[in-house]
Amino acid sequence: MTPMNLLWCFVGCLGGTLVGVLPGLGPQAAIALLLPATFYLPPVSAIIMLAGIYYGSMYGGSTTSILVNIPGEAASIITCLDGHQMAKQGRAGPALGISAFGSFIAGTFGIFLLAIVARPISEFALRFGPPEYFSLMCLALMVLTNLTSAPLSKSLISALLGLFLGTVGYDIFTGYPRFTLGLTCIMDRIGLIPVIMGLFGVTEVLMNVEQGLKQTLSDKKIDHLLPNKEEWKRSAMPIARGTIIGSILGILPGGGVVMSSMTSYAVERRLSKHPERFGKGAIEGVAGPETANNAASQCGFIPLFTLGIPANVTTAILLGALMLFGLQPGPMLIKNNPDLFWGTVASMYVGNGMLLILNLPLIGIWVRVLLIPYTLLFPLILLFCLVGVYIPNNSVDELWLMIFFGVVGYIFQKIQIPLAPLTLAMVIGRVFENAFRQSLLLSQGSLMIFFQRPISGTLMSIAILLLVLGSIPQLWGIREKLRT
Repeated sequence: MTPMNLLWCFVGCLGGTLVGVLPGLGPQAAIALLLPATFYLPPVSAIIMLAGIYYGSMYGGSTTSILVNIPGEAASIITCLDGHQMAKQGRAGPALGISAFGSFIAGTFGIFLLAIVARPISEFALRFGPPEYFSLMCLALMVLTNLTSAPLSKSLISALLGLFLGTVGYDIFTGYPRFTLGLTCIMDRIGLIPVIMGLFGVTEVLMNVEQGLKQTLSDKKIDHLLPNKEEWKRSAMPIARGTIIGSILGILPGGGVVMSSMTSYAVERRLSKHPERFGKGAIEGVAGPETANNAASQCGFIPLFTLGIPANVTTAILLGALMLFGLQPGPMLIKNNPDLFWGTVASMYVGNGMLLILNLPLIGIWVRVLLIPYTLLFPLILLFCLVGVYIPNNSVDELWLMIFFGVVGYIFQKIQIPLAPLTLAMVIGRVFENAFRQSLLLSQGSLMIFFQRPISGTLMSIAILLLVLGSIPQLWGIREKLRT
């Protein structure tokens, strides 16, 4: 509750809302852009601000989806279906209102869940040794690769490339440089900042410029932000169900905000007595998904803080930020850095209140922001990327790295190779390798150590099962092609 921490919480929430409102700039790109600026802050203040950007963007994403029919971030894609239809019918106010109130309810529940379950999970995770950590990270990667929309083979290519990038630099066991090509800028390791800014900043700009986003701002007057009694009645159960769905999927590695919002929409449509209303302005189609994605964003911090395993790309970037500050997320984080954990939890309670106050009265300002021409917006984003990469180390080489990964990300998007597995694998790559090598040292080279220990064996078996189940559709498709 110190004034500076409250200030950074406010800055994060305001910046996150703005990020959500602006089409084409998601929370991953925003956190990547602002990460260099946090190097001059205490770790607690920095994480409070970055977390505020994350869950704040979930709030702001609904505004652009409802008013412009362009999702401000991926989790708000599904909100466009009914939210924009409501705006065209002159009901933008209730759509924005129920989105804000549902987000506040779900976010508060998610924070409460984080505060309740984090310590028990951390105490359980203290039983983890190197084999258990290796198996857990294998499971996280397999869950994430199975949940992407791309074929499993492309997701595995992305994950393996990320693991390879995580090994570049000095070998921690022998001290010899590996795969550095004689470049001094990657002798220690490939910097996280140029990679994520390239993949999520430069790539997003290139993709959006190519697609040519079109603004279709609703010309209906925005008023009556408070939903009426009938709209509250229709939204009550979708908000309750969305909170539960988002909380569960938010904890699971790979579940994340996108899957939670889409799952919530599918559930509401299935349970509705009038499914024909969905896609034509059903308020349930706004309340459920917007609630679910906010619950998921808050609960995504549970595996990050307790196990050191990010649940999605954004928390993977936050994991990298914690490591840059010299902190190791995992079961000892709450014990060794209680100020960081409980400070972040407390800031989320405050931040949710700030977001509720910010979102409704400032709708008029956000509408003005939506009128910024993309010809001005995207060059500014590129400028922030360049400045953000150059300032920490004053390195021109890292600028070239950022541009390189921006082009790689663009090519991957074009050939439908997902970036999420690559990012997660690269962030955990060094820890993944160390856990594997330490396990082999304990077992004198035997791989059976990953199956002989109960927790490790269970996690590894589930990971292998996911690999097999994910491979079946692709193998079946190859079989059918060979037969024809």
